[in-house]
Parts: sequence; structure tokens; C-alpha cells
Amino acid sequence: MGSCSDILDEQPRSNYDPGFFQTELGIKGGLTSLYANLRNLYGQAYYFNSQETGTDEYTYAQSADGNFKDADVSGAGSPLNSTNCRADVLWGSAFSNINTASGVIENATAAGMSEALIAEARFFRAFDYFNLVQTFGGVPLDLGSGELKFNTSTSRTSVRNTVPEVYTKAVFPDLLTAINDLPEKPRLTGALTKNVARLILAKAYLTYGWWLENPNGIPTYPECSRTDPDGHDAKWYYQQAYDIALDAIKNPGAYSLQPTFYDVNVATNDRNSECMLYADHNDQSELYNGGSFSYGSGGAPDNFVSWMGCWNYTTMTAEGNTSGVINPVQRECVQALGRPWTRMATPQEVFTKVFTDVEKDSRLDGTFTTTFYTNWKKGGKSDDYVEGANGSKVYYGEPFLKFVLSGDPAITYPDDPDGRGKTNGGAGEMAGENAYVVGTTGISRLKYPMLWKQGPYRTDNGSGLGQPNAGSTRPYVVCKFSELYLVAAEAAVKGASTQGGYSARELVNVLRARAGKWRWNNNGNCEKVADYSKELTDATPATITIDYILDERMREFFGETMRWFDLARTQTWEKRAGQYTICGSGAGDHTPQVFTRTITKDMYLRPIPQGQIDGLEMTDAEKDAYQNPGYRD
Repeated sequence: MGSCSDILDEQPRSNYDPGFFQTELGIKGGLTSLYANLRNLYGQAYYFNSQETGTDEYTYAQSADGNFKDADVSGAGSPLNSTNCRADVLWGSAFSNINTASGVIENATAAGMSEALIAEARFFRAFDYFNLVQTFGGVPLDLGSGELKFNTSTSRTSVRNTVPEVYTKAVFPDLLTAINDLPEKPRLTGALTKNVARLILAKAYLTYGWWLENPNGIPTYPECSRTDPDGHDAKWYYQQAYDIALDAIKNPGAYSLQPTFYDVNVATNDRNSECMLYADHNDQSELYNGGSFSYGSGGAPDNFVSWMGCWNYTTMTAEGNTSGVINPVQRECVQALGRPWTRMATPQEVFTKVFTDVEKDSRLDGTFTTTFYTNWKKGGKSDDYVEGANGSKVYYGEPFLKFVLSGDPAITYPDDPDGRGKTNGGAGEMAGENAYVVGTTGISRLKYPMLWKQGPYRTDNGSGLGQPNAGSTRPYVVCKFSELYLVAAEAAVKGASTQGGYSARELVNVLRARAGKWRWNNNGNCEKVADYSKELTDATPATITIDYILDERMREFFGETMRWFDLARTQTWEKRAGQYTICGSGAGDHTPQVFTRTITKDMYLRPIPQGQIDGLEMTDAEKDAYQNPGYRD
């Protein structure tokens, strides 16, 4: 959040006396904490893991621990259960935030606060409940003092409401009120507006419509009939989702699409007009961030998502012209690199099935780091060049390694016993190429394209390597204006009546046309002024399917902490992610292997965290009944 208002400059408090919320200072502090709480989820790597690993976007990487192997549900780790599922991050964060929001809602009027400010609290309460109900099924509306009441009780019992109750009592009413009371334009940079609430309400209507329809017979819990208490059917909710999303598109307020996909995600353009809500960070104040600028803690509120999909590129070696063997690509705090952690890797299908257009569709180039440039002089080495592929010379600032993700190139990989070769990482050589290369079928758990869009950036890096071991000081975007187009398109595919010029295909093509416009080749590190919008829109199928929507959502929002929700909502998790292909964890592993995930219908709900179960003052039988059926003892 920008420092434009004393409300959001208040330092969030970890503990509140209930009477604190009866004061203006308390209300302002509570509101501030609601925004700050976004950093407990977004940028928090273990919540990121729960949303991404095990989907069609990510699997576990070479250095993964149990958190990631378990989440992959492919047999490498333990079966997901109430103690190892990292969706516990959401449970632990959301309910305290909900209670703070309820405290603001109940007391703000008496403290003289406006309905617009109260609406911000209503939004966050609904937002948290929406995340919870998608993840766990029905969850408690009564935290001890009554449904949706500010809780001051010490009660250690709990009753889970049904999914329809959570939506119709909490999510929908709060968001509808927020839309009515929030301003069209944010009161300060990054604050809530009507259109942020419209996006989340449209997504909630869409998700609830799928839940009512239940095309693949996914079980729910607590058990209940899939009947809407207000008497509406799934199609009604799809229509509402479409209408609300379209209302936001037609009345954008402060928001707009960026001219190119590159502009959406390049760090020098953070907080742009497409970014509607974000967990904020900056590189001016450690106090504001709640973390060090020199060394990251590996926990919230640090933004350390980018570490997870960052393989250890720094182990690559090359023969320098004066220094002997050096590391040609050193750890650097720039968007394309960052701190290696090697916890999450991209399956090969990401590039063979979804990001297939390398030349015309800019979204592969604007999502991944696929080219690694030498930077050894920033680390103190003075060599003019290093030995490259095919006996060539690679000079400072030139590509040392490239992922070749189109066609079926003839690549010769090292044949030494451990397959490390001259790069120490097993990269191969291709005729006419000075850089070492890895083909699509060589993507492994050790080396893979990295998530450029989430990479770090500092304004104080100077001429050196910067401080890549700290958490990222970039904001983590939670809501984008572009998502409204795909929400509306998905609702149209599900049967919503469409308006002229806003069919599913036309909505999708707004984003595909933008994807065809280039101003910069990110991985080529050079200007590229080109417009392939006609080619991309012409290639869009006449009939849009849910699978095509999911492909487009991956191309637009890859690695943005929403993929499991997408697959769970559409009930396609097993279909789209049940198998994947990747090479092994060794430098010389270049043989693709197919892995199978065990994804049962019960797993479309995550387990209630064991800490919650253990803390309940209930009988063992009652505790067992509290847990989702797929995870009971």
C-alpha cells in the first residue's frame, strides 16, 4: 500500500483488546491489519505450494522437502493429511482476519466511520470466507459469539456450516453491500473499489454455480443437498457471474488492461492499472515490510514465492579466459534470477500443451525466464569471456544457457558418466548456438524455466548483484482486471446469456489480441515491436470449451496462487493433472518420465488442520465428524 493515508500507515497490531474496536484508532488499526493480512497468504510460499504443486502448473523439484512432495500426490511423499497439507496456512490466517473484520463492522458506525470504510471490512470478511469454502467446504460462521459476530468468547467448540450457508449468509451479502458502498476509484493507491468486489463476487457466483451443478459427482461436507436456499439454480448463478463481470468491464473506473502482457508483469511497472488488489511491499522500509532487506526469513510476511521455482542456476560452471573455472551466472537480485531454492518445477506439458506458441503469443516470454545471461563481473571476476557451446566464446552479458521450447531440436547432451558435461549442469549443445541448451523434453526436476513474472526487483541494486537472499520487495498481485474477461467467458460457456460483442470467444480474444502485441522480447533482451493479434484471435476456436478457458487462465495467470481453485471449481483436477511428464533430478537426466497422481473425489476438499481439531473441546467422535471424510483416521 502506498503511504498516502494515515489510515493505512498505522502499524497493524498482533493483539486487540475488544474495547479497542470501539475507538476511531481501533477501527483504523483494524482496517490496516486487513490489508496487511494479505501478506500472510500471498507471497507466502507454503500457501503458494498448496495452490500450485500437484496441479498442471507445478510438481516438486530436485531440492523439495516433504511440503512439496506431499502436495504433489504422486507417491514421492506421504499422502495428504491433516498434518502435512499446507492449506493450514489459510485456515490459520483467515479466521483471525474474519474476526477483525467483524469487529470493524460492528463498531465502526458508532466510532463515526463511513459506510465506505465499513465496506472494506465487509469485502475482506467475504474474501476470506470465499477462500475457506473453496478449500475446506463448509466452515464455521459462529466463532463463539454468534454467526458473523465479533467473537470475544473463549469457546473451544465449533460447528461447521454448510456450503450454501457460507455463500448465502456470508460471502454474497457482504460482497453485495461492498459493491454498493465502496467507491468507484480507490481512496488511495491499492485500496478497495466496487470493481474489486465485483470481481470476487462474480468468481463466487461462478464457483457456487459449479458447486450446485456438480457435474462430476464430487462430494461435499458437511453433507447437504445441493439446493440453493434462495431457490436459484446453477444457471442463474452463471448468469449473475457474467452480468457482474461484464458490468465491471464496461465500467472500469480506475482500471484498464495494459497494452502488452510484458507491461503487466515487468517489475518497473508494478502497481499498474491492471493490478486491482495486492499484498504490498516496498524497498524503502523494513518496518513496512515486516522483514529484512538483506536476508529473508522464509516465512510471512516476506514475499518469497519466487524462490520456490528458482533452480540452482549458480552451480553452472565454465572455463574463463583468465580465471580458470568460474560461475558464469551468479546469484543476482534481478527479475530474471533471484535466490535459488529448487522446490517446484514445471512439468513438460506446460510447454507442449499450453504455452505452445513461442513466436506470436508473448505470454510465454512474459511469464518465464528461459535464457540465462552471464553476469560474472558483478561477482568480482574480470574475465572477458568463457568457453561456450561448440567451442565458442561467450562474452560478458551474453546468453550462457537457453531453454529451446519450440520444435524438436537436435540437441547433444553430455555423455560423461554423471552427465554434467562442461556446464556442470547437464546442458546440451545445438548446431550454430553459442549458448548451451535444454530442450522441452529435457526439462527436469533439476533445471527448468523459472517464473520471471514473480522475480525480485530492487531499486537499490546499484552495479552489483544486489541482495537476492532477501524476500522480494515487490507487491504480490491478488486481483487483476484481466481476470474479469475470463470469469465472464467461463460463465458464458456454462450457459449464461451473452450480450452483443461479449460472447465467450470475443471475451477471450480481448486478452489473446493483447498477447499478440510485443514491445520487448524479454528473454532475447531486445526490442521486439510486433503485432500478431489477428493471428492469435483467428486461431481461437469457434466454440470455446472449459478446457480452453483453463488453458487461457494458465497463459494469463500461471503461478499466481489460484490454479488449484481453478481445477477444483471446474472439477477437472484429476483430468488435467492426473499425469505429467518430467525428467529426473540428476544433471544427466534427460529421459522424460510419466508420473501418475492419485487424485480422488474426496481430495477436492482439503483437510481441516490437525491443530484446529486438537484444540476443540469435543469428544473424539465429534472431532472425527468435524474432519472432511477423505482425511479421517
